[in-house]
Amino acid sequence: MVFCCLVAVSSCKKDNDGVKEIEKFIKANNVDATKDGSGLYYQVINPGTGNVNITPNSRVTIKYEGKLLNGKVFDNGGGVERTFILGELIRGWQIGLPKIQKGGEIRLLIPPSLGYGDRSTGEIPANSPLDFNIKLINVQ
Repeated sequence: MVFCCLVAVSSCKKDNDGVKEIEKFIKANNVDATKDGSGLYYQVINPGTGNVNITPNSRVTIKYEGKLLNGKVFDNGGGVERTFILGELIRGWQIGLPKIQKGGEIRLLIPPSLGYGDRSTGEIPANSPLDFNIKLINVQ
């Protein structure tokens, strides 16, 4: 179900409910997350190694799992490594993946404004905050 990771034009409207939902989730689950200036929350599980400058044109090979905050998995890339051009992914990934290096792992808690906004996509309802665990296998 690769479609859920492809670029979607996100809503320009600030979604305070999504942010509040993420903050409530972080507190309830004792997640040690950092808030980026963009509104993205992230937790670096493993920073990885190297010194590669990851850009929107970078080809990233990853393994990932995407869930709604209720724990429902909506995509896991078929459980195999997938390669994407970073600039073709949702904004939350574009902001979050450069925070790690090859071999690194990160958890992204993405507000709707950096995900799919006010549109439903597949199994993802409109205005849904997203919870991704991503392992960065390679960067080219």
